Amino acid sequence: MSFRVVRQSKFRHVYGQGGKRDDCYDGIRVTKSSWDSPFCAANPKFLGIITEAAGGGAFLVIPLSKTGRLERDYPLVSGHKGPVLDIAWCPFNDDVIASASEDCTVKVWQIPENWPHRSNLDEPVVSLVAHQRRVGTVVWHPTANNILLSAGADHVLFIWNVGTGEVLREISCHTDIIFSSCWNYDGSRLVTTCKDKKIRIIDPRTGDVLQVGKGHDGAKPQKAVYLKDGHIFTTGFSRMSERQYSLRKERVVVVFVVHQGDCTIRYFEITDEYPYVHFINVYQSTDPQRGMGFMPKRGCDVNTNEIARFFKVYTKGLCEPISMTVPRKSELFQEDLYPNTAGDVPALTAEEWFEGKNANPILISLKGGYTPSNQLRQLTVNKKPNILDKMPSKTGGNATNSVSARSSYA
Repeated sequence: MSFRVVRQSKFRHVYGQGGKRDDCYDGIRVTKSSWDSPFCAANPKFLGIITEAAGGGAFLVIPLSKTGRLERDYPLVSGHKGPVLDIAWCPFNDDVIASASEDCTVKVWQIPENWPHRSNLDEPVVSLVAHQRRVGTVVWHPTANNILLSAGADHVLFIWNVGTGEVLREISCHTDIIFSSCWNYDGSRLVTTCKDKKIRIIDPRTGDVLQVGKGHDGAKPQKAVYLKDGHIFTTGFSRMSERQYSLRKERVVVVFVVHQGDCTIRYFEITDEYPYVHFINVYQSTDPQRGMGFMPKRGCDVNTNEIARFFKVYTKGLCEPISMTVPRKSELFQEDLYPNTAGDVPALTAEEWFEGKNANPILISLKGGYTPSNQLRQLTVNKKPNILDKMPSKTGGNATNSVSARSSYA
């Protein structure tokens, strides 16, 4: 007599539910870029989607409540001279978004009140210029205000202080295109993947490479993310183009794995029990995803026990919300599903972080739902020279050009 023991888990019955047609966003001219990017970013207020635009690069910013078909003349965030490759919302200001482009620049935008307006937004608050080739990735620091990472096809990482427009650190340890970059929980380390099939752990303040490990053997893009306790989860391909994942260490967490061009979202639970990565289930749809946005935990609906929400972008111009929910009979707040999570207040200033201070994210309770903090939402701008912009003049002296502006917010 044999029987199968079912592993106990609070996430064992997680299921995905796609949005109804009225809950979707339609009429989107989805980008045709071949760059490996999510092309979509979400926060509790807005949805950002990279779009096709004539004569440069642009993306949409859509209030979450504005579902349905977009007007043909819906305004764009446009100001790049080349296609936009990546976008990322600031974790401490839901009105601020960074964009990276083929035009070799990074731009930071303030979305005005009562958006959308009648005209395009084409003036960024800050334009950051240092990369020599296209910029494919932008990632905000998880705990320090105004710290932004950018990675370019010039094989260089830049750590920016957006508040002064300065490059705090240039990191040139990669030998090929950088596929992905991720901060650890307190922002004291970086993990990157590269076309050279190596995984690097980097000190972002000094630029020192602390560890180099072997990545996946396949030539296709691979990704690496830090988990909360410092362990690293990677996805990639074998030499035979078979999909793979790896866990560098173990902890208890749920991860969702999404592949561009696939029709599925697979979810796994990671624990300290062998085999450490446990398959839970798969969400299947009929059409492949062109891109995928992910809602921060503070934007989830605690009243329906939603633990994650995706925004799936289709080639046909539709963006569909997909909710991951744990069914419970009780209508009470489920504390085990919602431990305190990162809020919208930074733990450090940019200067404190660069001077060597570390701090975990400031956590908030989601009991009763997320309530935005009383922060200042308007960026103020003051120009400041960038030392990397000092170029020798024809007469042998130095000419200083300001590449960006100063922005500060509480």
